Amino acid sequence: MELLKKLVLTPGVPGREDRVRELIMKHAKPLVDRMRVDAMGNLIAVRKPRPVARGKKKPTAKPLKVMLAAHMDQIGFIVKHIDDKGYLRVNPVGGFDPRNLFARHVLVCTTSAAGDIHGVMNSSGKPIHLASEEERKKIPEVGDFTIDLGLTAEQAKTKVKIGDMVTLAAPFVKTGNAVASQCLDNRVGCWAVLKALEKLKHHDCEIHAVWTVQEEVGLRGAGPAAFGVEPDIGVSCDTTLCCDTPGIPDDQRVSTFGKGVCIKIMDGSTITDIKLVEQIEKRAVAQKIPRQRSAMGKGGQDGAMLQRTGVGARTVVLACPVRYIHTVAEMAHQNDMQSYHQLLTAWLQTL
Repeated sequence: MELLKKLVLTPGVPGREDRVRELIMKHAKPLVDRMRVDAMGNLIAVRKPRPVARGKKKPTAKPLKVMLAAHMDQIGFIVKHIDDKGYLRVNPVGGFDPRNLFARHVLVCTTSAAGDIHGVMNSSGKPIHLASEEERKKIPEVGDFTIDLGLTAEQAKTKVKIGDMVTLAAPFVKTGNAVASQCLDNRVGCWAVLKALEKLKHHDCEIHAVWTVQEEVGLRGAGPAAFGVEPDIGVSCDTTLCCDTPGIPDDQRVSTFGKGVCIKIMDGSTITDIKLVEQIEKRAVAQKIPRQRSAMGKGGQDGAMLQRTGVGARTVVLACPVRYIHTVAEMAHQNDMQSYHQLLTAWLQTL
């Protein structure tokens, strides 16, 4: 879990993925044959086939080209204004529920000599001691929140620039059979791809492991990456909702905590290739790896772009169930995370 902890605690909002990309590059370098960063900022690592020894005869068939896409950006904010009292106003980059933003510690990642600065996010308006009953019931918009750095306006404007990224700050903790923190969506997917490359010994396919950018604001990085790779098979490695919690009907739970990695059938952006789903399931049965199917009518992930870019590619989606997604208390079961990279590794061995 130490690698996952490092990934989770490294800031990287859409368009500002540099730090997390550097961390992934460090761990991926010894596992692949070559790496590059494209114009969008996607990290593309290529691993040539590593077949089982077959004597001197070389295989003549052109290897399948498999693209693994795991988005490395997290939901967060970009500073848009510093007012005359030193408070920051921000634009969201990714989808937030404002109910989860009250009284939050944040990290403002500056490009100045000041480095990163801790602050507090809260909505404008009266505290509970002064607010009327009606005012207490109001749920603010994201734009109503400000960030207090505890600095004067002059100090804030010296240290912070328009365009600096802001992330919610939360620790990485183990709790019961699970881990909890911010941005398990989708650092779990990034971690699973790294773990699969680490465990994978032999494969006949050519693997293009791509850690994509700007997924949270409209799947923007995966399209250009897929256009360059031109995969035969696309695999989106992401997370998905796990709503098996109190107050939510069973038919809306999407996935079940601890029952294994999800093989997605569909969501709002992608209908996956059923033959690939069945192929992966067959491998899971043979290797006794827990897994589950999931389907939802909304949401999306990079698989949509893998499926539709250029001439298209047969596409499947693997996803770790995550409770309380898009909050600072996202929770993932260790069984689901372990089965994630185990199944990905076992299946790639057959391609």
